[in-house]
Amino acid sequence: MIQAEISIYPMATKTTSSSFYIAKAIDSIKNIENLRYVVNSMGVILESNNMDIINKASKNMIETVHHLGIARVEAIVKIDSRTDKQQTIEEKIESIKKQMN
Repeated sequence: MIQAEISIYPMATKTTSSSFYIAKAIDSIKNIENLRYVVNSMGVILESNNMDIINKASKNMIETVHHLGIARVEAIVKIDSRTDKQQTIEEKIESIKKQMN
């Protein structure tokens, strides 16, 4: 299972808010098969069994913001690829919670 967190940063927008661009970027990945995603306040967690799908989603998000007229888009992507077992986003969170007091 592969999970990746992507944070998109549109540069030189007219306001300090980027929520419009982020929302459109997320809309661009809604129909990608074999992709799950969870939105959080700092980015989007992507999940798939296929790295090509993770890459496709990241590319779609960045290109969508470019198509909205933003000439420069920065993105931070962190990838966790695990081959010894299948573990979903929710299972990873539950594993951490079990270790907390």
